[in-house]
Amino acid sequence: MSLDRTPPYLQVAAVLRRQIVAGELKHGDALPSVRDLAAAYSISTATAQKVHRTLKDEGLAEARQGAATTVSTRRTLHRTAADRLEAALTTGRIYADGEYAVITAADLAEPPEWVGGLLGTEPGGRAVRRQRVTHNADDAPVSTSTSWFAGELADAVPALLLTDRIIGGTPSAIEAATGRRAVASEEASTADAATTEQARLLGIAPGSPVALSRNVFVDAEGEPVEVGESVAPAGRWRVHRSN
Repeated sequence: MSLDRTPPYLQVAAVLRRQIVAGELKHGDALPSVRDLAAAYSISTATAQKVHRTLKDEGLAEARQGAATTVSTRRTLHRTAADRLEAALTTGRIYADGEYAVITAADLAEPPEWVGGLLGTEPGGRAVRRQRVTHNADDAPVSTSTSWFAGELADAVPALLLTDRIIGGTPSAIEAATGRRAVASEEASTADAATTEQARLLGIAPGSPVALSRNVFVDAEGEPVEVGESVAPAGRWRVHRSN
């Protein structure tokens, strides 16, 4: 582990946090013990205890009397578009174990102005729209999202217009059909109040606080491959990664 000014316990917590977000450490998995962390990272047991406490404070782990500290993410972790793109490109799986998506719409529709501007869709033109609700292993909805793609992809990737899940995710399907590879994502987030439709899909009351994110997947030339918007209910942590 490289040396920097970040306290050692936060450096180790960041390593485990990345493994949790990537799904390498899954819900219910035991975290490395305090003794194992101390040995693996050459830190004191007191520092290793702070690692566990940090992840528990973030809602990513829980401890039970007389049992190991385990990963706990089903009700607390919000995986961002960047997380899902990385998973699709590195593992071929866009969802973590236990998660699944229900595609609620797949069609050609006029995109919002901000989406059309990014995709280069003419006013009044149509783009491919895919709407979905993502659920966790407890069958509880954890987010609802809409992805938009250039209209010409309807012919190149006809699966985009089907309400079946695309195994490996849409970025992989688009790359296979067109050679365009989404290599990075840009994302912006804000707090908002749930609309009536968002509340219905998420099983919350209209007006409830939600996290709203808009994302763009771009290729090596910086051109948008996918533009999307997602909404998650309050109480779910979004984890930012930096290298």
